[in-house]
Order: sequence, then structure tokens, then C-alpha cells
Amino acid sequence: MQFQLRPILSEMKTLYSKPISANRFKEYLLKLQGTTKGDLILPIAGFNPMAKGHILQKIEELEHLEVESLMVEVIELFNSTLKDKSHTTIEVVLNIADDLQGGWTNFYTSDFDSKFKINALIKRNFCTPYFWTSEAYTKEIVRLRTKEYLSRTLFRLQHSIPKTLEEHLEQEIFVAQNTVDKNREMENVPFSAIEAHYLQHQKSQEYDLIFNFFYGDAASENLGYKKHGTKHQSGFDYAKFVALTRA
Repeated sequence: MQFQLRPILSEMKTLYSKPISANRFKEYLLKLQGTTKGDLILPIAGFNPMAKGHILQKIEELEHLEVESLMVEVIELFNSTLKDKSHTTIEVVLNIADDLQGGWTNFYTSDFDSKFKINALIKRNFCTPYFWTSEAYTKEIVRLRTKEYLSRTLFRLQHSIPKTLEEHLEQEIFVAQNTVDKNREMENVPFSAIEAHYLQHQKSQEYDLIFNFFYGDAASENLGYKKHGTKHQSGFDYAKFVALTRA
């Protein structure tokens, strides 16, 4: 098995250079699903087909960083660590989600979906690292984000769809084990409250609880979800903490 980058920025730049119109939307859909409604032939669902001009600026920022060359470097190094020697190829396609001016893109729910609701991508051998229009891009962010999503895809190729909070957390612990600096100091961070919350609810399959564990009360309140008292640390930070304790 190997991961392989499918360059997309030039293609999306050409699309976004066209006026916002029904024709642009139709062209986007054709790229996304081909001629079969509901299919997925190119995983670009994170892109907003009707995004305004700022999306071109963000594409150009990534081009300036030579983002696709950076991603190839990360992918090649990641491939060298894989034990699976099958001929399966996983296509890696960068996505830019418009959480800045995209009316239908909520950062929290879109981020959750991009990390956990990826079964349709896994079935089609796709991996989609997400970047955001609200971000200031750096080479470090590109390298880390790429490796995180490669790790998630690898985990999900080996495990079933996560249902419980415990299963969601195990995925992110695996990601952290592949990406967190082993010399990182986290022992002074008070994780006792979120750990107690996790131990109490680890078998829960409630979406709002699992979402709240990873994104906290502020995100839950923003979406009208039930709050569970996770105010100070996110579940992603807790996953990094656990990964370091297991190292």
C-alpha cells in the first residue's frame, strides 16, 4: 500500500477564476461526482463551489509555500514506514474549507466530519487533508496536517467505523503517536477533569457528547448542543497527552 498525492490546486484555481454562477456549480459537481449523481470520483467536498474571491488568495498562499511539493515529501516519508506491501494506492487530495465566508461551512462540524466521518473516502481509497480559509498557512502546518490525515486514514483502513467515545479517542491517540514530538512537555497541564469525563462516558455513542469531548462547551453552545463541562482542554489535546504517556 502507498499514499500518492493527486495535485488539485491548479485545477481548483481555474474553477474559482470563473464567475460565481450555476455553470461553475455544475462544473464543480461534475468534478466531484462525475455523471452519476451521488457518486464520488474526486474528493473535493470540502471546497465551497460558490466561494468568493478570497479563496483564490488562499490557493495562492499555498502555492507560494509550494504546498504540494511539501505534501509529496511527507507522503514519501510516511510510505517508507508502512508495513503493508500490497499494491493499493490511496489518493491524497488537499481540501480548503471556507470557514471564513462560507455560509454552509461551520468549522467545528466540518472539522469533526473530516476526521471521523470518512467511511465513504476510505471505501474509495481517498485521503483528504483539510486546510481552512481562516488559517495563516506555514510549512510546519502543511507538514503536520498532512501527516495527521495520513495517519487517520491508515488507522481507519485497519479499524471499523468508530461508534463510542473510546473508539473515537483511540483513533486520535494513534494520530498523536505518529505526529507528536516525544519530547513535548505536557505533564503540567491539568487533564484530570477531562480524563474523569472520559472515563465516565467512554462507552457512550451519543454524538453531542462525543463532539463536546473533542471541541468543548463553547463549540457545543454555538451549535445548540448539550454542554458537558469540558471547558479547558479539548479531546485532541487529551489524545496527545495519552499518546505521550504510552510512549
